Amino acid sequence: MPAIKKQNTNDQIPTTNDQLPQHIAFIMDGNRRWAAARGKPGLYGHKVGADVAAKVAEYLIKRGVGTVSFYVFSIENWGRDAAEVDFLMKFIQSEMPKLAARAAKNNIRMKFIGRRDHLAPKILKLCDKFEKDTAENTAGTLAFALDFGGQDEIVRAANDAIEYYRNNPTNDQRLTTADFESFMDTGELLPVDLMVRTSGEQRISNFMLWKLAYAELMFIPEHWPEVDEKILERILGDYAKRQRRFGK
Repeated sequence: MPAIKKQNTNDQIPTTNDQLPQHIAFIMDGNRRWAAARGKPGLYGHKVGADVAAKVAEYLIKRGVGTVSFYVFSIENWGRDAAEVDFLMKFIQSEMPKLAARAAKNNIRMKFIGRRDHLAPKILKLCDKFEKDTAENTAGTLAFALDFGGQDEIVRAANDAIEYYRNNPTNDQRLTTADFESFMDTGELLPVDLMVRTSGEQRISNFMLWKLAYAELMFIPEHWPEVDEKILERILGDYAKRQRRFGK
């Protein structure tokens, strides 16, 4: 599997903490295309992509990024070929302990977001275990979106809010954005400062719609398994040049 290439720190584009995004969300596109270009089956691309994701998260958190999140499996992905879905579920289950061990070693907290009614009980049990085991880690947060959809998250939060206020009536049941966000899977995560999608695709594919409200968007041509330190530094350098006004 290709490792993230080391580069001379003198080649890094200088960025201050103020210029660093504090939450980067990745849509990891192009695993299968990258594999096909090398005469390999698409499933091989997923294996390499998982290794790259772990290294990307570790590198960025060491650089000062507070939260790194990955769109691992969407609600819509259930519509893929059954053999691929079955492989991905087994692959996720087998890779999670490795990722958790790396997170623990690097003092990184793990967080899982998404539905909990379709994933296998074994996967859910692992999610709960690794969240609990890494809850006190302080270097940064690594979030995985499993069986996740941005619209679905908002609808589920609305239903949970309705249920809560039905059972806990108050004089003023009007919701603020902070109240509503507390019912969301992503509620405790930082807002997304930068969303990056690989492989040249230019859409957000129902990812963290609420958290992406004022995110900078970046679409790069490289397939996900090609992402290395040089590309990450290019991404951070591009972000540092942008002026964020938040509507002001």
